[in-house]
Amino acid sequence: MVEHHMHSWSDFFNHRPTEEIARSILGKRLIYCSSQGFLSGFIVETEAYLGENDSTAHAYKGRRTAANEALYGPAGIIYIFMLRGYPMLNVITQDRGVPQGILIRAVEPEKGMDIMEKNRGKGGFGLTSGPGKLTTAYGICDKSLNLVPMADSPLYIELEGGRAPKEIAASARIGVSRRGGSTFDPFRFFVKGNPYVSGMKKSQMDLITYGWRTKPGNPQ
Repeated sequence: MVEHHMHSWSDFFNHRPTEEIARSILGKRLIYCSSQGFLSGFIVETEAYLGENDSTAHAYKGRRTAANEALYGPAGIIYIFMLRGYPMLNVITQDRGVPQGILIRAVEPEKGMDIMEKNRGKGGFGLTSGPGKLTTAYGICDKSLNLVPMADSPLYIELEGGRAPKEIAASARIGVSRRGGSTFDPFRFFVKGNPYVSGMKKSQMDLITYGWRTKPGNPQ
């Protein structure tokens, strides 16, 4: 298992705005040393949630419950909540008590794709192109990793290396609360043209480089 120490999280996040961190983890590997085997994929889509003042966020107006307690933990802690029966994978980005985080919405599979396809019962670009598809493909079916620091977790983002997006696009977040003024804020970020981004139209897919600066399979 790759070593991933906590100090690297604080160094990487470095009190930067959550939306900036959400952009900076695009192209980083999401790794899971699971009971089924080693899985990895490049993060291609994220959403930033900005806490008390974000009307779509679970911590809007300081809401704090047992279910969202992870939001109030330190940077690098995992927050998993259930939506329509599927676990949603988030990572907390700010200091303890500042309830901001990032939803990992989609990855481009790298290693363990056969396991992912078995878990999903299908293949193709729809394999990991959404937050519920992603957790299903990775074999994450419950909240057992909720509140676990990524520094101590078999599931983590590798902050070194990865791929460089040619262009990062932004849009409104998908399927969020319609309350308040944050519904249409452009806090969803994705690798433009990557076919594993949720809802990516075929006409917008870059099937040559998948939106990376170098072709898939080439040394990064």
